[in-house]
Amino acid sequence: MVEQPGLITPEIAERYGVSEHTVRKSWTQHPEWPTPKGKRGRFKEYGADDVAAWVREHVQRAAVELEPNRLYTAQQLDEAGIGVKAGTIRADVSRGRWPAPDDEEHGVKRWRGATAMAAVASRRAYRRSE
Repeated sequence: MVEQPGLITPEIAERYGVSEHTVRKSWTQHPEWPTPKGKRGRFKEYGADDVAAWVREHVQRAAVELEPNRLYTAQQLDEAGIGVKAGTIRADVSRGRWPAPDDEEHGVKRWRGATAMAAVASRRAYRRSE
């Protein structure tokens, strides 16, 4: 396998659709961020393959499939890995930013998988590290 050329902060930001600030102040501060391979101008240079591996591990999420008709609590949705924490779901329900539950029995709010996935798809894409 041929090693790809190194990347500097502006190239990493452009390649992964984040700000240079995110790369500089968040990603490179992570304890598992790759070791620089050298310097190019005033920037540290990182191996493209190393950066790609780190992004796969720490930023990108695998697609989650929920059973469309099954009812899930906020905690179960969080544990399923939809990318929204249970506390955020509960807070967003009270602020009108998450759909009303499909079922509420004994004070337990539950959403169908299809409802939750539609809500996740419609959310503004926040960057994980900002």
